[in-house]
Amino acid sequence: MGIVFFIRHLSAFLVFTAFNLGLTLFASLFTALVSPAAAGSGIPEVKAYLNGVDAPDIFSLRTLVVKIIGSIAAVSSSLMIGKAGPMVHSASCIAALLGQGGSKKYGLTWKWLHFFKNDRDRRDLVTCGTAAGIAAAFRAPVGGVLFALEEMASWWRSALVWRSFFCTAVVAIMLRGFMDLCYSGKCGLFGTGGLIMFNVTKENFIYHLSDVPTVLLLGFIGGILGALYNFVLEKVLRLYGFINEKGLVCQIVLACSVSIFTSCLLFGLPWFAPCQPCPADASEACPTIGRSGNYKKFQCSPGHYNDLASLIFNTNDDAIRNLFSHSTDSEFHGSSMLIYFVTCFFLSIFSYAIVLPSGLFVPVIVTGASYGRYVGMVIGSKSSLNHGLFAVLGAASFLGGSMRMTVSLCVILLELTNNLLLLPLVMLVLLVSKTVADGFNANIYDIMMKLKGFPYLESHTEPYMRQLTVADVVTGPLQYFHGIEKVENIVETLKSSGHNGFPVIDEPGDSAAPVLFGLILRAHLIVLLKKKAFFLTPVSAGADVFEQFSSVDFAKSGSATVDDIEDIELTDEELKMFVDLHPFTNASPYTIVETMSLAKARVLFREVGLRHMLVTPTTIDRSPVVGMLTRHDFMPEHVLSLHPSLVKKKWKRLRFQLTAFTKFF
Repeated sequence: MGIVFFIRHLSAFLVFTAFNLGLTLFASLFTALVSPAAAGSGIPEVKAYLNGVDAPDIFSLRTLVVKIIGSIAAVSSSLMIGKAGPMVHSASCIAALLGQGGSKKYGLTWKWLHFFKNDRDRRDLVTCGTAAGIAAAFRAPVGGVLFALEEMASWWRSALVWRSFFCTAVVAIMLRGFMDLCYSGKCGLFGTGGLIMFNVTKENFIYHLSDVPTVLLLGFIGGILGALYNFVLEKVLRLYGFINEKGLVCQIVLACSVSIFTSCLLFGLPWFAPCQPCPADASEACPTIGRSGNYKKFQCSPGHYNDLASLIFNTNDDAIRNLFSHSTDSEFHGSSMLIYFVTCFFLSIFSYAIVLPSGLFVPVIVTGASYGRYVGMVIGSKSSLNHGLFAVLGAASFLGGSMRMTVSLCVILLELTNNLLLLPLVMLVLLVSKTVADGFNANIYDIMMKLKGFPYLESHTEPYMRQLTVADVVTGPLQYFHGIEKVENIVETLKSSGHNGFPVIDEPGDSAAPVLFGLILRAHLIVLLKKKAFFLTPVSAGADVFEQFSSVDFAKSGSATVDDIEDIELTDEELKMFVDLHPFTNASPYTIVETMSLAKARVLFREVGLRHMLVTPTTIDRSPVVGMLTRHDFMPEHVLSLHPSLVKKKWKRLRFQLTAFTKFF
């Protein structure tokens, strides 16, 4: 009998591990070979794009396909990852593709969409896409709009409110329609719970003023745990980044290793959990038979169930629903809940950033819910709140501690649980956890953007930038072109420089001082070289020069990549010819004087959404342009590297503020 028992469970373990490994291997290979940009959640990339950082290939059609198929396989592989991040990225890809008129590379274009083919409309569509992604992931339309406003968008206009709200309303209607079609059970587990995923409205609870200290403690500890989560995740991401740089084989080996480790852990841990007798008033069959249910038998005898296995061998949605429920206070053991919390905490960190689509929203909710429920078990009858409410508040505190959002998370949780009575407590715990965690490190998406090297400009300006002028950070030498330039000079400059914008300067014969004409982009110069719009002599181009170009030639590609100058072949005769840059130059670029405050220049740069800002001198006897500012010049790391003395002043000011804060309390 013992041998049969052993063989049966060993075969179950091998099948469980093999399926998980196969799905992980497929998702990782598909991602690494087709579109590496689809790895991860995609939220940091989209957030950076909405701030003005256009990373290559993040919105291409192949990235969208890999994101959808890869996330389905990855979430199905028992890895502790979520679907919200990939859904936000997928919706943003769809919005970006619509904003550029489709995919020209694959022949999927629509002329009627060319109306939106400009940077502002494309950015607005991507912002609406992020709202639609959250609305689809959590069935939270209002929370999606607030998520786009609070976390994603760097520039917000009043028109974006109703546009994003319209998108999320369409998402809610479409979801409801599909759920009506799936009531017959033909869609598997989709649609269970309706539009309210974790309905707790049946709970009749009353909280008192004496419960507030407990909630404050929950938020305080949640903030510390969230900061710790971000700290450990940053270290793991650095390690994974080092491994992934070794090549495709190392990426796949890492993904498969994490999958095997996860399978061993998930299958082995329930053996340490005690078996519990089935409750007499159970609302469903106990033990559960089938893929979904709250009472998994695992290794227990008939009439008993394994509470830890009931959480592990279930969908994330069902696990969260069980943790949030008020009617399951006696179904979980304290040791099982502690094991589940620690397991989710570390597995969600180790599973993220392997080369496949993955999200963090759902794992953070599961981890926070298990933490909150364990706190409820420890406190017991000392609080009037039941374990399910502690789980909801624990999820809120852990979300606030790791992601540092307040308004959007509050509304998303309320839409998830459908209980407005929780509003004051959720608001309180989010504010406390965010405030505590902010004292340790940045939010989880800012950490990821920093690790990826995205020059993200925060909304606030560092105080020491008010002490500097623009001239203090401008570095040279400045590379520019004349209005009528030799082809050879353009090619040499593009090959020797990685800059994306160049000033165009005219030197009139009747004037001793040169004049700034405008700014021309690298992509436009490459188009001119590809089309070979050359002249044998340095003469001005006529109006007919535009006949060999179309608006599509100068439009931004979906992959955000620019053709390489090395791929353009030119003869020696063509290199000696000339190009008139005047018709293709932006004659009204943003310019500032070199004496302007760096802080003020940064505000202008970020609020207008610029990529280049020309710096002009204060006297007329100098060159019309003394330098050019890009977002790299406003990054604190760059400024402090040019002025090391500011580092000491910064730490001195922080010590003074800390001393004043300590004396106040």
